Amino acid sequence: MIHSLPLFHRIADQPVIVLGEGEAGEAKRRLVLRAGGIVVGEDDALARLAFVALADPDAVSARLKARGLLVNVTDRPDLCDFTVPSLLERGPVLVAVGTGGVSAGLAKALRLRLEGLLPASLGGLAEALGTARAALRSRWPDAGVRRRALDAALAEGGILDPLDPGSENSVADWIVGAQAPTGGHHEIVLRSADPDDLSLREARLLGTADVVIHDPAVPEAVLHRARADAVRRPLGDGAALSDYTGVVVILRAL
Repeated sequence: MIHSLPLFHRIADQPVIVLGEGEAGEAKRRLVLRAGGIVVGEDDALARLAFVALADPDAVSARLKARGLLVNVTDRPDLCDFTVPSLLERGPVLVAVGTGGVSAGLAKALRLRLEGLLPASLGGLAEALGTARAALRSRWPDAGVRRRALDAALAEGGILDPLDPGSENSVADWIVGAQAPTGGHHEIVLRSADPDDLSLREARLLGTADVVIHDPAVPEAVLHRARADAVRRPLGDGAALSDYTGVVVILRAL
């Protein structure tokens, strides 16, 4: 089970309460302003989020929560309704690394390592794909086929590999020339209950599958490696494999 639900919350032009002193308070103000929010005080009735960076935050955070606000309290994860991840920005692409408030230092270290891996051109690729949304729908009207085409193009070594600095210039040519992707049935027999024992190919299949048909004995930890919006069906539910289209993965336990 994950300890929290990662969300990207749009606060542009929205009031956000920031109560803080010193460097911690200033850091929260900068964060809100960077995202386009409007910093307001405790009495603002329209605010839905609050940051508290005070030496004695208990009473203030309790008042704010009683009003229905979601509250973040600096250095007090026990009082936090949400935590703030370490952010890596590449244009419209945001990568957030969080530890649930356990170690901000670790989150920052991981973000700095990722900084060196993700090229500056990644934002350009995202913008090019956004501009091409209408062309993508026209080329592949079926959402499942469109997603599989994108998966293949964005895979390691693909024409739109996100780590390739020149991939943002290939979007238009790819849409015109790419072949319609095919689905297929793939069977995975687990070697253990540990999802880390999946091979790279198996992990990739699970991550791109449209349908996952599984033994009841397959652990949830393994099923979590599948796409969150993939169809899940228990093995032996009476449905024929031919009833499913796209990439179908059959998961069998030992």
